[in-house]
Amino acid sequence: MKTMTCKQLGGACDKEFSAHTFEEIAKLSKAHGAEMFKIADPAHMDAMNKMRELMHSPEDMQAWFEDKRKEFEAL
Repeated sequence: MKTMTCKQLGGACDKEFSAHTFEEIAKLSKAHGAEMFKIADPAHMDAMNKMRELMHSPEDMQAWFEDKRKEFEAL
């Protein structure tokens, strides 16, 4: 079991997510992001806007995703 925070995964807070695989932790992070979007949490909205900008370049988005996967695997 590995643990990463919302901030480590590109978010805005110290909420921790624990999972056995990167895919599982990404799913937990995405669900948390959806909750924060519902309540329009300002810090998370800012982080989401930064992610949207990153998504304009598929290559940059893939590189970011792979960096996070490597960070998870190194834990």
